[in-house]
Amino acid sequence: MTLWIKNPLGIFAEGAEGGVVIDGTRIMELVAAGETPSMPVDEVFDASEHVVLPGLINTHHHFYQTLTRAFRPAADKALFDWLKALYPVWGRMDPEAFRLATRVAMVELLMSGCTTASDHHYVFPAGLEEAIDIQMEEAEKLGLRVALCRGSMDLSVENGGLPPRQVTQDIDTILADCERLVGRWHQRGEGAMRQVVLAPCSPFSVSGDLMRESAKLGATLDVRLHTHLAETFDENDYCFQKFGVRPLDYVESLGWVSDRVWFAHGIHFTDDEMRRLGEAGTGIAHCPTSNMIIGSGVCSPVALESLGAPVGLACDGAAAADSSNLVQEVRQAFLLQRAMRGVEAVTHKDPLRWATEGSARCLGRKDIGVVAPGAQADFAMFRLDEMRFSGYDDPVAALVICGAHAADRIMVAGQWRLIDGEVPGLDLAELRHAHQEAARRVQAA
Repeated sequence: MTLWIKNPLGIFAEGAEGGVVIDGTRIMELVAAGETPSMPVDEVFDASEHVVLPGLINTHHHFYQTLTRAFRPAADKALFDWLKALYPVWGRMDPEAFRLATRVAMVELLMSGCTTASDHHYVFPAGLEEAIDIQMEEAEKLGLRVALCRGSMDLSVENGGLPPRQVTQDIDTILADCERLVGRWHQRGEGAMRQVVLAPCSPFSVSGDLMRESAKLGATLDVRLHTHLAETFDENDYCFQKFGVRPLDYVESLGWVSDRVWFAHGIHFTDDEMRRLGEAGTGIAHCPTSNMIIGSGVCSPVALESLGAPVGLACDGAAAADSSNLVQEVRQAFLLQRAMRGVEAVTHKDPLRWATEGSARCLGRKDIGVVAPGAQADFAMFRLDEMRFSGYDDPVAALVICGAHAADRIMVAGQWRLIDGEVPGLDLAELRHAHQEAARRVQAA
């Protein structure tokens, strides 16, 4: 079944002004302005009122945190104190609340233009041992492409870490579950819809042994690795005091600097550290809104990218950024870099590239994040009929500069997953009510 997405109002691709032809799950042809497809098509979608982007790709998130947005005890706190206020609450999650939290985050992401999402789940209280399985099930229902990070913490407050014991696990349990999940869910090759990533949480919540063994297992199973790194000055101080080195030096000694790895945040790197990351091909998930809310600092995506490091874009946790809106992160990244580094630092195309092709590189994918023949048919389509866009000239630039916040249509692997701004068959009001009730239950002391 071939489909011509015809004559878009704007498109983030060269040579596709006349649209894109897809067959099944893949892009077959780019149509130049004023031209028609070279092959017969079965169906035509008139995209003359839509701006077409490659599906946006979220490279770091914590879906479960939708249960603790704007949580009073954590408000206005820096990262370490923020975590201490929230860990006990997250430890009260049950499977029902977790499933609702996951569904809400995924729906928000879809509605914001996201077609591929990576989530980092590392909180495993008793009863929530199958958290990643729940997320995989929810992704299948919604048709969202995912790279789910089997997070882990084995260093509780009793032995020098930050989290309470009830949300941590021992190394053997963690590694065994990682292997189980890869065997059950991980897909390989072009078009993969479900992938598993090994992802110890951070240097201040996991042991060196867990980091080292996770890296070895990742190589054995041929899957990617992910963790938080260089997010705050407090993290620098912790690593100096505990290990005598900076965070990057510490994780590098454990096998965590390679093209199999991408880090979340990556704010506090020196010039030499950024050079080393670029030489290794290690990626960075830039999380602008979260970094601003927590007051962590500002990443250097332009410098990292120029040195060879893949740079992707991310929402981060829904209790840090307090939203799961990826297209808004595009504008935030644009504004933040302009404010910090001047108007010459970035164009509107840079954060769009980070959110698409750059994010795909972080996930080790070449088949998504671009509008090109052979790539997956993943698209985010936006209308410009809101007041905020009235008076625009460049339709692609308008999405970034005027601040798009909701997609009109989403296609994942050739299937429409969002139509007229709604997920087919989903009762949003019912979902919001059930989710809010779950949040109240989890937040209650």
